[in-house]
Amino acid sequence: MVDLLGRFSTEPLPAGSRIACRIEYDGRSYQGWQWQPQQAVNTVQNTLQSALSKVADQNIELVCAGRTDAGVHAFAQVVHFETAVARSPKAWVIGANANLPADVRVHWAVPVSSGFHARFSALSRRYRYVIANTAVRPAQFVGQLTWQRRRLDHLRMHEAAQALLGERDFSAFRAASCQSRTPMRNVQRVGVSRQGDLVVIDIQANAFLHHMVRNIAGSLMVVGTGLQDVDWISQLLAGRDRTLAAETAVADGLYLVDVVYPKEFDLPAAPYGPLLLRPNGETASEYGDQINPG
Repeated sequence: MVDLLGRFSTEPLPAGSRIACRIEYDGRSYQGWQWQPQQAVNTVQNTLQSALSKVADQNIELVCAGRTDAGVHAFAQVVHFETAVARSPKAWVIGANANLPADVRVHWAVPVSSGFHARFSALSRRYRYVIANTAVRPAQFVGQLTWQRRRLDHLRMHEAAQALLGERDFSAFRAASCQSRTPMRNVQRVGVSRQGDLVVIDIQANAFLHHMVRNIAGSLMVVGTGLQDVDWISQLLAGRDRTLAAETAVADGLYLVDVVYPKEFDLPAAPYGPLLLRPNGETASEYGDQINPG
C-alpha cells in the first residue's frame, strides 16, 4: 500500500474495511491522546477523528495502541478504525493530513483483518525518553527534550536499568492515579545510551502503568548523577513504595516509538525515532535485542 518513496495506492479500499494507521504527533498542545467529551480540552484523538471524518464524510471513531498523557509525544502510535465508505490509502493519508494541524501526521493507512485491534493485538510497546545533558538549557527542541544540567553517567544508568527486566511488580514506579488492576508488567528490553549530548532511555514492555516510564526515568537520572547507587533501582522494585522513588520526570522527552504486533498482520515497520535521533536509520524492530550502552 506504500513504498519507500512514500507513494500511496490510489485503489479504493472496499467499504466496511478495517484500517490501521501510523500516527506521529507533538504532544505539547494536547491534553493527551484520550478524547474527553465532558471537558472542552484539545486532545490528539478528537483532532485526528475530526480530520478523518472529513475524509469519510461521516463520523470516524479511533482505537489506539497506547493512550499517551498530556505533553507526551508519539513517533509511531498505531490506531485503527472502520468505515462504511470506500477510500484509497492515498486519500486517507493525504486527506487527513490536509485537515490536520502541523503537529499531527498520518504516515500510512493499510487495510487489516477484522481480527486486528490496535490495543489488544499489540504484543508490546516501546518508548524512548530523550534527555539533553548540557550545562545550559538548549534553545532548540523546546518541549521535546528533557534537560538535565548535571552530568549523567549513562553506563551507571544502563547497569541500574537491567534490574527492570522481566515480569515484575512495578508499584514503585506507578502513579497514584493509575487505574490498572495489577502492578505487574513484563519489561522485555531496556537500555541507556549516549548520543553526543543526548542521553536516551529505551524501554519496551508488554504494557505500561500510568507514568511508569517517566517515574523510571526520574529515578535513573538520580542514579546517573551519582546521588544513588546502581542497586537503588533494584531496591525500589523490592520495596514497592512509590514515595521512596524519585519525582516523576517531565513529559517533554517521552516518545512512543514503536508498537509490536504479530507478523500475521504485516504492518509496515516503524523507522527508528524520533527523528532528532535516527543514528543509522534502522527500523525500531531491527535496532537489536542487545542495546549498546556505549
